[in-house]
Amino acid sequence: MPLPPMRLGQALGINVRRLRKERGLSQEALADAVGLAPTYVGQIERGLRNPTLDVVERFADVLGAEALDLLRVSPDPR
Repeated sequence: MPLPPMRLGQALGINVRRLRKERGLSQEALADAVGLAPTYVGQIERGLRNPTLDVVERFADVLGAEALDLLRVSPDPR
């Protein structure tokens, strides 16, 4: 049975976490840089919260990425 398609919120969380780790940032450091609580960043990374576009743009600025790229769903690696 095929897996359900990934939601944008899940894709955002996966991409934020991946880029944060690639840049050597803790959740706390990223949260401080974008002006959010670390718990909120963790919830975004787990796909539990849907941030505003303003927050997506702040993540993109801090992580050195395009906002659209943060929302891209990567192909299934299988």
